[in-house]
Amino acid sequence: MVTALEVPADRLIEKLAEYLKENVPQVKPLEWAYYVKTGAHKEKPPDDPDWWYYRAASILRKLYKSGEPVGIETFRTIYGGRKNYGSAPEHFVKGSGSIVRKILQQLEQARLVVKVEGRGRTLSPQGRALLDRIAFDVMVEIVREKPELAKYLPENVKVKLFRRK
Repeated sequence: MVTALEVPADRLIEKLAEYLKENVPQVKPLEWAYYVKTGAHKEKPPDDPDWWYYRAASILRKLYKSGEPVGIETFRTIYGGRKNYGSAPEHFVKGSGSIVRKILQQLEQARLVVKVEGRGRTLSPQGRALLDRIAFDVMVEIVREKPELAKYLPENVKVKLFRRK
């Protein structure tokens, strides 16, 4: 079976963000989300109005990739960056914890993420199944664009790929 780690991350996150926007009512930007920067290292808020869904999709993929509980501080480090201090040297600063916390709470309400007390959050079985299903759909798109790539897939995946329309 195709997993979320076997498909290009950018395409998986894009499809997952679309899915979250259309099918998961618990995940939606808060009223302040359009005016806030995503960290102290940023100069302006994101230009994309759907950035909240992309961040939620990215968080889901990171949880899938990790396989173990991940805390908010770890996500702050992941989404941090270098802050420009003008003529002084740049330094790394962490990203916004509030954004990560609110997205994780929304994903918990949607039952895609579960909280592990004292250790962080991890994917629920429903969340893992969702990512695998969307990864399969991404793989179908890739193989339909370039059929010559189908020869690299395992036989059981080929049967499912070409049977499913």
